[in-house]
Amino acid sequence: MDSARSWLHKFQPRERLRPSTGKKDSTVDDEDLNNPVMDEEASNITKQKVEAAKKYIENHYKEQMKNLQERRERRILLEKKLADGDVSEEDQNNLLRFLEKKETEYMRLQRHKMGADDFELLTMIGKGAFGEVRICREKTTGTVYAMKKLKKSEMLRRGQVEHVKAERNLLAEVDSNCIVKLYCSFQDNEYLYLIMEYLPGGDMMTLLMRKDTLSDDEARFYVAETVLAIESIHKHNYVHRDIKPDNLLLDRYGHLRLSDFGLCKPLDCSTLEDHDFSTVDNVSNSTAYSTVGTPDYIAPEVLLKKGYSLECDWWSLGAIMYEMLVGYPPFYSDDPMSTCRKIVHWKSHLKFPQEAHLSSEAKDLISKLLCNVNCRLGSKGADEIKAHPWFKGIDWDRIYQMEAAFIPEMLSSKDINFVGYTYKNFEIVNDYQVPGMAELKKKKAKPKRPTIKSLFEEEPGNGNESS
Repeated sequence: MDSARSWLHKFQPRERLRPSTGKKDSTVDDEDLNNPVMDEEASNITKQKVEAAKKYIENHYKEQMKNLQERRERRILLEKKLADGDVSEEDQNNLLRFLEKKETEYMRLQRHKMGADDFELLTMIGKGAFGEVRICREKTTGTVYAMKKLKKSEMLRRGQVEHVKAERNLLAEVDSNCIVKLYCSFQDNEYLYLIMEYLPGGDMMTLLMRKDTLSDDEARFYVAETVLAIESIHKHNYVHRDIKPDNLLLDRYGHLRLSDFGLCKPLDCSTLEDHDFSTVDNVSNSTAYSTVGTPDYIAPEVLLKKGYSLECDWWSLGAIMYEMLVGYPPFYSDDPMSTCRKIVHWKSHLKFPQEAHLSSEAKDLISKLLCNVNCRLGSKGADEIKAHPWFKGIDWDRIYQMEAAFIPEMLSSKDINFVGYTYKNFEIVNDYQVPGMAELKKKKAKPKRPTIKSLFEEEPGNGNESS
């Protein structure tokens, strides 16, 4: 808790250090000075502050160099286009001066210390236990973003500070077309703010609820982009742990970005099985289930607390691919408790319905993702999955430059009124007459939450088939 408070308040003003007078402060006695516990606590806090400062400086200069390089590349690209086109020398100089002006304005904004007052709040698109997500507009530039606003006191009370730190760090570290971009973060006395890229194209869950199933080509396109997204965070040694259709967002052109890193963890932290929801004896039922959410895409080794690594994200990919092609998750049940039992005993419950007409290659890939962790495809890296025959014809290097399998229909030229990915927040979108929203509400039924202890009771006659 002290560590969390230290991180949350690291930017608070500090008292000035008083110059040494050579005299011992009358308010400090010898016992305090010789207390090793106090020294150790102070040392730990100091180490945390030093590490935070070091990381901040490294990221700052890394970002500066990256911005300068991108600025040079933009100028070179414009010069090349002007040289290739039929543009007079005067017009060329005017356009280059205009570019320099815009670049200078952008750099000035980058140096400006952002705060909540710099943004105009628009539509709320999400609400959770720690805060809310709103569409917002930056007042100076008019650019639209998504603002994630998290209440500090709730994060401390629920022990979620480390999760938020991991999310912020991952978004800051990973620079990829496949990941939702973080533009800046700041805080005040009550809240933390993450200013992120706004993606108006909806989420994969809403797309699946509207279309029921995707064609083989559509599924191949989005599974391929999901592979690249997962690979990009694995390269930075993070495991996501919450890959599901709700967290696969679409930009205005229909390309996929992975989002919501609230459960991600760096692999160099203490073992991933130490503080997880599946510890029946040490975690309350309500806390455990609320951390997990829907169990449809969770790997069995995670549920069974056997210790897990990057491979658990590839299981989730297999479950999503199955749902895209079949129309429902592979271990679906009206009761989440039954879903978890089916996942644990996956050998008995993984079936491919004939009416879905899955190709042999699709069945093979799904079977090699929804399997024992020791032989799961992807355990030796994403290239194993990319090489599977089902992906034949995919240009992995150019997929984000290709036309997407689905082009979202924008409701507004400014993209701020499209609320397609807020299907989870029906109370928010009630005021909007979005086509098909009534049907989506009927499809989305919230089952009762199970007790964690009951999840691991063996089904009669199944035996232990999860190993």
